[in-house]
Amino acid sequence: MPSAVRAAVAATFAVAALAACTATPSSGGPSTPGSTVTATPPPDATGTTEAAGSAGKGLDEQLRDAAWPGDTARAARLVEQGADVNAQDEAQQSAYLIATSEGHLDLLRLTLRSGARVDDKDSWNGTGLIRAAERGHALVVGELLQAGIDRDHVNRIGYQAVHEAVWLGEDTAAYVDTVRVLVAGGVELDRPSGTERLTPLEMARERGYGRLESVLTKAAGATPPADADAALLAAAGSGDADAAALALRAGADLEVRDGEDRTPLLLAATSDHVDLARLLVAMGASADALDGRHDTPWLVTGVTGSVAMLEALLPAQPDLTIRNRYGGISVIPASERGHVDYVRRVVRTGIDVDHVNDLGWTALLEAVILGDGGPSHQEIVRILLEAGADPGLADRDGVTALEHARSKGQHEVVEILESVG
Repeated sequence: MPSAVRAAVAATFAVAALAACTATPSSGGPSTPGSTVTATPPPDATGTTEAAGSAGKGLDEQLRDAAWPGDTARAARLVEQGADVNAQDEAQQSAYLIATSEGHLDLLRLTLRSGARVDDKDSWNGTGLIRAAERGHALVVGELLQAGIDRDHVNRIGYQAVHEAVWLGEDTAAYVDTVRVLVAGGVELDRPSGTERLTPLEMARERGYGRLESVLTKAAGATPPADADAALLAAAGSGDADAAALALRAGADLEVRDGEDRTPLLLAATSDHVDLARLLVAMGASADALDGRHDTPWLVTGVTGSVAMLEALLPAQPDLTIRNRYGGISVIPASERGHVDYVRRVVRTGIDVDHVNDLGWTALLEAVILGDGGPSHQEIVRILLEAGADPGLADRDGVTALEHARSKGQHEVVEILESVG
């Protein structure tokens, strides 16, 4: 790093450290560039009720205390009682701004629903977008862009959100996702930073961040596609997340359909293009969009068994009750196909493990009837039972999973089912 740049960043951190040391104990400290000098959030002193106060704290202060660890349930109660998501402490921290810097997506959504002023500034004259970009919180960045935040605001040290993501970030998947979302969201990419006088691309080169440089190089040299919607569908089919970001930047419809009524996110889910799916979800793509075969991006994960795609889609808040063309939900085809890791993860989402499809079968029945009784299906039977699946539920002919297992000679499965009575 050039000495002038090193000195500028050091000076920035020195100011941050001083601010953190002089902040009042209840403030939680300022959000500082670099994520290295952020003061420790205050401890949560919980009283008998939020309304009665915690150790004499007012509702707004309690709300900020709840915001630091991302306690959305408590924050929701406090908001209902009258706490202000925009109320700032001496360090200009509010519940809304804390949600942005700490990457608490559910809390951010709560604050936005509760009247958060999306362009509020912190003590660095930075927006929530700048704070989130600095920390590599791609989903929060996408949520803020959807909320209409000022995407090109410059803070008092001369950085936009994209500058902070590069200069104060790392060359990791989280920051690649973040920069892609910023590109897709249409942020300015050619303005030099205030101190270093470097564009985001020049910053990536200076830092030696090859992954970020690749994203920004493609964005800087790209000609907008003549048909942005077609470009997005093509990118979704091939799994090219950078091309998808550029198509969105050019105005592509996030929910555009192909000839089979499939959205870009459904195409990404079908082919397990996880990086691309994370981008689309961050930009607001629906995990519930049905195609001509009555599949959705979420339902497809039960067929593919991709836990990574499941995780990528969860922030889109998929409807776990939507049924496929057989009347099933995602846990049923996953159980049939022996996707052990997927079933282990999906039962933790609250999905109905006893859902009955149009054939009259639950996930447990499919695991036995259509499974091979081998180690994968044995483990799935265990997982479903531990998740509360009812072994007594029978098919349309009144035959239970245990009886099916006996008739198919699945001796290990029989033992597992008999062990639960």
